[in-house]
Amino acid sequence: MGRVVVAGSINMDVVATAERHPRIGETVAGQSVMYFPGGKGANQAVSAAKLGAPTALIGRLGRDAFGEQLRVFLADQGIDLAAVKDSAGGSTGTAIITLANADNTIVVIPGSNAEVSVDDIAQIALSAGDVAVSQFEIPQATIIAFFQQAKAAGATTILNPAPAGAFAQGLFALVDVLVLNETELGFLSGVEIGDAPPQAVDAVAALHPRADQTICVTLGARGAIAVRGGDARLVEGRAVKAVDTTGAGDCFVGALAARLSQGAAIADAIAYANVAASISVQRMGAGPSMPTAEEVRAAL
Repeated sequence: MGRVVVAGSINMDVVATAERHPRIGETVAGQSVMYFPGGKGANQAVSAAKLGAPTALIGRLGRDAFGEQLRVFLADQGIDLAAVKDSAGGSTGTAIITLANADNTIVVIPGSNAEVSVDDIAQIALSAGDVAVSQFEIPQATIIAFFQQAKAAGATTILNPAPAGAFAQGLFALVDVLVLNETELGFLSGVEIGDAPPQAVDAVAALHPRADQTICVTLGARGAIAVRGGDARLVEGRAVKAVDTTGAGDCFVGALAARLSQGAAIADAIAYANVAASISVQRMGAGPSMPTAEEVRAAL
C-alpha cells in the first residue's frame, strides 16, 4: 500500500451562517460564527488519513494563533506534518465562508499558502504506489515540480484545479486524474454546462485529455461522471439531507486518493469517494466533517 502525499493549502475557515446569502451591496443579519480547520490541501489530507491511508502534508502555516490551532488539529488526525513549515512573514491562510440553506460562498485569503515552494516539495521523497495530490491554492510552479517528482517516482498524480484558473504550461500533461466540479469544468473548457450529463462529457472532450487520463466531474447530489479514453461512466449520487457542503469536494478527492493508494481500481475508488462525500455534507465544517473508513463501509 502506498501513501497519500498532499501538497496544498491550510486555512482556518471562518463560517458565518444566515437565512440567505446577501445580494451585492446588501447586509443581512447572521445567526452564528464558527471556526473550522480547512484549506483544500488540509481537507484532502484529513479525508485520506481518516479513511486509513498513511498521509503526509506539504504546506505552510503562519506563526499566529490560527497556525498553532491548525497544527494541533492536523497532528491529531495522524497526518505526517514534517513538511509543514512555519512562515516568518505570512499569516495563516483564511477562508471567509457564508453558509445559507446548506450552500456556501467562499472568499479565500492565501496568506502563507502562497509561500509553498519548490524547496518545500523536495522534503518528501515519493515512491511507486504513492498518490500525489494538489490543488490551485498554492503556486502552480510548485505543483509542477511536485508532479514531476511524482511521475519520476512512478506515483499517481491527482489534481483538483480549484479555485478555477488557467493551467500553467506543462501542468495538464503531468496529471493522471483530474477532479473538478461543473463550474471549474465550464471555466476550463469554455463549454456551458447544464444539468444533462452529456454536456459535461462534451466539456471534458474540449480539454483534449489523453487516453490514459481520467477526468472526474463531481455533480454534487447527482453523483459524478468519470471519463477515460472517451468512455463515460455515471456514478449515481446518494439522497441525503445536506447541512453544509463546504469541503465535500475535498472529501471526494481525499477519499479517491486513499482508495487508489490502497490498490483499488479507479471506478471503484470514485464510487467509494462519492459515498464518503455524501456523508461529509451531513455535518458542519470542512476538516471536521470527514468520515472514517468504518462510516463509509456502513454506508456502502
